[in-house]
Amino acid sequence: MRVVLAEDLFLLRDGLVRTLTEHGFDVVAAVDNGEALLHALLHQQPDVAVVDIRLRPKFTDEGLQAALEARRRRPRLPVLVLSQYVEQLYANELLAGGEGAVGYLLKDRITDTEQFVDAVRRVASGGTVMDPLVIAKLLTRSDARGLISDLTPRERDVLELMAEGRSNAGIANSLHFSESAVTKHTARIFAKLRITPSDDDNRRVLAVLAYLKR
Repeated sequence: MRVVLAEDLFLLRDGLVRTLTEHGFDVVAAVDNGEALLHALLHQQPDVAVVDIRLRPKFTDEGLQAALEARRRRPRLPVLVLSQYVEQLYANELLAGGEGAVGYLLKDRITDTEQFVDAVRRVASGGTVMDPLVIAKLLTRSDARGLISDLTPRERDVLELMAEGRSNAGIANSLHFSESAVTKHTARIFAKLRITPSDDDNRRVLAVLAYLKR
């Protein structure tokens, strides 16, 4: 699996390259600035991009903008974004297209090697991985509260886990009830949020997040 990695800190970038390589990934480019990232994404044809939002030279949103531009030229490119903080505006921008696998992790999460590697694999395979703190920000937006307030506490728990990219089995295991119960909760969630259910779990998650960020 081919990976393009963008991280401005050399030690962290080197550590992530070694971690990914040890877990069977082929890191075809590891860069520290937005221009080099865009070039790598367009010419290396990676299976997934792992991108720090803030890159050289200005450390604003160079990484995100390079990834978004690459997705405009190469639709559905899987992108896992890393950030030091919960930056809701950037999460919204990443989700705005509504297509393609996406992930948004806080950098604190990548200290857990298995969690980080699993997130890269899930995004590369077409899944969605959202940091729980990012989800919490999206769910508490004032313009989403009217719909979210219609959900029961258990339905909200299911929605948050669903938005993290969990399967029905994973949600059932986390909340300690059956998969059939998860299915019923999911149906009620979509009815309350007025979103047409889909057999495609990734589209379903993206639809929920895109709706809540409006």
